[in-house]
Amino acid sequence: MLGAAGVAGFAPLGCFPLNWLSLGGLFALLIAEANGDRRPWHGALIGASHAFGLFLTGVSWIYVSLSVFGGMPAAVAGLATLLFCAVLALFAALAGALFVRLAAADWLRRTLLFAALWVLAECLRAWAFTGFPWLAAGYSQTPPSPLAGYAPLLGVHGVSFFSVLLGGLIFEVGRRWLSTEACGAGGWRRWCPVLPLLAIAAILVTGDRLRELRWTEAHGEPLSVALLQGNVAQEMKWRPERFADSLRIYYRLALENPAQLTVLPETALPAFLDQIPAEYLDALQQLALRREGDLLLGIPVAEGRRYFNAAISLGASGRQRYDKVHLVPFGEFVPPGFAWFMAMANIPMSDFTAGSPAQPPLRLAGQRVGVNICYEDAFGEEIIAALPAATLLVNVSNVAWFGDSLAPAQHLQIAQMRALETGRPMLRATNTGMTAIVDVDGRVLSVLPPFTRGALVSEVRGHSGSTPYIRWGNWPVIALTLLLIPLAQRPPAVGRTA
Repeated sequence: MLGAAGVAGFAPLGCFPLNWLSLGGLFALLIAEANGDRRPWHGALIGASHAFGLFLTGVSWIYVSLSVFGGMPAAVAGLATLLFCAVLALFAALAGALFVRLAAADWLRRTLLFAALWVLAECLRAWAFTGFPWLAAGYSQTPPSPLAGYAPLLGVHGVSFFSVLLGGLIFEVGRRWLSTEACGAGGWRRWCPVLPLLAIAAILVTGDRLRELRWTEAHGEPLSVALLQGNVAQEMKWRPERFADSLRIYYRLALENPAQLTVLPETALPAFLDQIPAEYLDALQQLALRREGDLLLGIPVAEGRRYFNAAISLGASGRQRYDKVHLVPFGEFVPPGFAWFMAMANIPMSDFTAGSPAQPPLRLAGQRVGVNICYEDAFGEEIIAALPAATLLVNVSNVAWFGDSLAPAQHLQIAQMRALETGRPMLRATNTGMTAIVDVDGRVLSVLPPFTRGALVSEVRGHSGSTPYIRWGNWPVIALTLLLIPLAQRPPAVGRTA
């Protein structure tokens, strides 16, 4: 129940303090076990239960994609979703078991240990089996949370560290105010609740002050942009009889909304590039040239027997291409031994080849654009591979696979974190939502309503320079957690032998 309640801390509800309270409740349960029988397997069960509730509620859209749009039998899709959430919960189980085994008695060391173990588990989850960093605690702390100020320094996992730490400290404050035994005897008892309260205040005030810093600066003149949202229903998109409609929808949106940079979403045109009529591509090119600008189009590309989920540009800067690097297991490639599983689903174009990790930013409309496709923007260290050269980030997505669920809003919140980490505007063009412009401080400047057809037209400015996160990535947070774990754990008992 605590894990499920924590989902409200993320978008679309965005009640970010609930994330602290959810984690604080988990901390309380683990403390009770650490002070009692101290059985690590009980800690593993507590941690796994919390994470299972979080994921079963927060990524329930996995079932929607498999059953409603993938055509998988409902019972099989439900079982697959349960197993997926159970696997994700194993990382929290590891953190819970280690905490119960290692937790010290004093409040400071055990709260630091709790935060370090939880964040290390998040980092492992973001890496293992190609990674799934969705619902990392830090994502709940986009603006207006004061913890957003830590993102340019330490990235989303650094923000997670302070969010988890706040959860533990809130519990410690409540425990000390309600229990005099927690503080010992003498005058110290009177001041005991104040210390974790001061730590909470320091974390929040520092984060809020950091939000006022600007790590990057504007680059070049303002640029007019048009982000197109065709709102083509997923169940209709790949039908041959609707192909001409898709071409007509996006041409009309581009025609009616001229801009220096026009962006169409992922697989906007439901065919391979060489299957698109040449005269149609020429017409899009002419639309871009009217403003002496460029058009970026998400479209699959075939090269012999290899297929790429790509974005190509048309216009004044010439033909350029970006191939998606980080592919989604089961959605874009079939892991070895799982062909039987994919045979039960109807997912078009689910066997792509990964692009090269060393692709440079595209030169579009006078800016250097770091392109990422759909799920790729969930991986901060991969996004910074194009930086500091890129002055603008562009994400093209098709989250129509997940219907009217939590996924589109959660994905936009992830884009907000990438903008914060890099000090770059993030432009998002999606098929059904949420098409948006995110400022360098992580605020959503404008967004189209989901499941509507239209164009988001505005002006943006590229930014140059480096944040600490661009320079160092996740390594400072990983090093911090690895250092804290031995320092914050319970010391060995005097006289204990091996």
